Amino acid sequence: MKKKILTVAVLTSSLLADTIYVSNEKDNTISVIDSVTNKVTDTIKVGQRPRGILLNNDKTQLYICASDDDTVQVLDLKSKKILYNLPSGEDPEQFALTPDGKELYISNEDDAIVTVVDTINKSVTSQIEVGVEPEGMAISPDGSVAINTTETSNFLHWIDTKTKKIIHTTLVDQRPRHIEFSKTGDRVWASSEIGGTVMIVDSTTKESIGKVTFKIPGVFKDLIQPVGIKLTSDGKYAFIALGPANHVAVVDAKTFKVIKYLLVGKRVWQLAFAQNESKLYTTNGVSGDVSIIDVNELKVEKTIKVGRYPWGLAVIPSNK
Repeated sequence: MKKKILTVAVLTSSLLADTIYVSNEKDNTISVIDSVTNKVTDTIKVGQRPRGILLNNDKTQLYICASDDDTVQVLDLKSKKILYNLPSGEDPEQFALTPDGKELYISNEDDAIVTVVDTINKSVTSQIEVGVEPEGMAISPDGSVAINTTETSNFLHWIDTKTKKIIHTTLVDQRPRHIEFSKTGDRVWASSEIGGTVMIVDSTTKESIGKVTFKIPGVFKDLIQPVGIKLTSDGKYAFIALGPANHVAVVDAKTFKVIKYLLVGKRVWQLAFAQNESKLYTTNGVSGDVSIIDVNELKVEKTIKVGRYPWGLAVIPSNK
């Protein structure tokens, strides 16, 4: 009887495993991690310098910014083969998918352009001129607005997704890298790597309503470089990757005050939640690993070795 119960438990745990995908920009690979065993189960060869990655709406394909190939690759997750390449403009780094999955907004760092690609017809529908060195991309939950950051111009460019026109520009601190909409879409969180801050912007007025600053004992101020951001669905926490400071900041999403700093791997880049948001995964570029944070306990549980210079993250939930 005990043996049967144990077998059922093992089978159940395997069925409930999230699958984590990690892009390794120096190895030109994607690492696949099982969230139950916390081990790399596969390594997939892809294009040159993969950075931003995201899943299509039905979680059957993975979009990959192959930056040095100037393309977005589409990986079939069942066969683990590249199906085709999408046109992307030069040096795609980050991108965002519209809620209906029909359009991909791609940030082209070398061209000062945002390229809009029709994912059904696999064609470019628009190219929008923005500031110098576009980097971060995000689309509002209702799909009406896309936002692009420009690292050298220090702007957030608000783009109407119907007209493909810039409708507003918000000045932020130096070298903005990442944008994250709140779950309700009423606020935008934007990290400024060199400025060392995260600005919170009202989505209606498009003006700043707050700013997060950081101070870590024993860490030089110039090493605190905010990049990736993740917000919990309940509006309680913001988690912010602090680059070469090797910490993730836990921020009260209502007061904008730092609650805690969590030590992770070297040069933490991007973040992704497990499906139920009980775990948070981080890519640590220089140390070549992924850290697992327990969201309820606010502590680092484990580190998993992956490829060289892990950058992007995507998670397929257990219910898939």
